[in-house]
Amino acid sequence: QVQLVESGGGLVQAGGSLRLSCVASGNIFSINAMGWYRQAPGKQRESVAAITSGGSTNYSDSVKGRFTISRDNAKNTVYLQMNSLKPDDTAVYYCNADIRDWSGRRNDYWGQGTQVTVSS
Repeated sequence: QVQLVESGGGLVQAGGSLRLSCVASGNIFSINAMGWYRQAPGKQRESVAAITSGGSTNYSDSVKGRFTISRDNAKNTVYLQMNSLKPDDTAVYYCNADIRDWSGRRNDYWGQGTQVTVSS
């Protein structure tokens, strides 16, 4: 069993910052790519940022230059530093990880989501 638990969401004014964290735990042999997605009301879930096990990153155009994804492999944790937040960033943010367990099975896992609300 693998769990992803996010934290760090909340309410912030436009221009402010938040830092999201996501910890993976359980039957983990290795973690490949990790990433953050978001889903705003009435919209499809979209990719925000991703990071490989080697530290390569990519970002959606809408957050490039404002958000930074990082990870601590020793802690099985991925972070999302969000600066210069805009009301359009309001959404539920989900953590995602590509994990191989000790039996060799590889699956995609999701956290439960954390709400980020940016007021104007």
